[in-house]
Amino acid sequence: MQKNLEVFPSRDQLVERALEIILSKIEPAIQQRGQFTLVLAGGSTPKPLYEALAAQNLPLDKIHIFWGDERYVPADHPDSNEGMARQAWLDRVEFPASNIHPMPTLGNDPQADARQYDAELQQFFQVSEGEFPAFDVILLGMGDDAHTASLFPHTEALKVRDRLIAVGDKAGQPRLTFTVPLINQAECVMFLVTGANKQPALTQIFAETADEMAYPCRAIQPQGELWWLLDEAAGQVLQ
Repeated sequence: MQKNLEVFPSRDQLVERALEIILSKIEPAIQQRGQFTLVLAGGSTPKPLYEALAAQNLPLDKIHIFWGDERYVPADHPDSNEGMARQAWLDRVEFPASNIHPMPTLGNDPQADARQYDAELQQFFQVSEGEFPAFDVILLGMGDDAHTASLFPHTEALKVRDRLIAVGDKAGQPRLTFTVPLINQAECVMFLVTGANKQPALTQIFAETADEMAYPCRAIQPQGELWWLLDEAAGQVLQ
């Protein structure tokens, strides 16, 4: 694993850097595999990144979009990660509908929907059960409790090692989420973290020892590159 930590004076500069890294990955992936797979995060931090991507001239027919986690709400709900990404980027450009792979959240059965998305990923990547496909880039955020995707401290989803998708639990509310081993199979994982409220969690995540169950981001150790892009407010505790 190649680990990179960069701290930026502003969120705008953080977004610029994230855009730069993503753009640098697209062409090599397409040349190698014929496509580029990008996993989106929710929350407010990546939204300007998606808006910046909307302004780029990209080979959209060769880019496939996925989500690392999703609240169990319809896409038109204000809390939907899919809805946010569509407004900021996907619906503003000529994206082929078949290249967008949202998590299913309308079945009223989160476990069944998790299995369905798991099967969809297996089929897309042509991997058999028990195998973990490698996404080109996975974007992640971090909560002030050190959760990422919908892998919350001391929850069952954080322990799942034999599936691609699990059902996360946020105060009794179900969410669909990538599992730790699926995230860790990626070619590149990029954390985008802003705000002074993240400092206590970052201190534990970057400490020599701490409990992964208490600080889920510690479990993210991809086989490829790991990027931590922080704004000054979050990152000054590590400098």
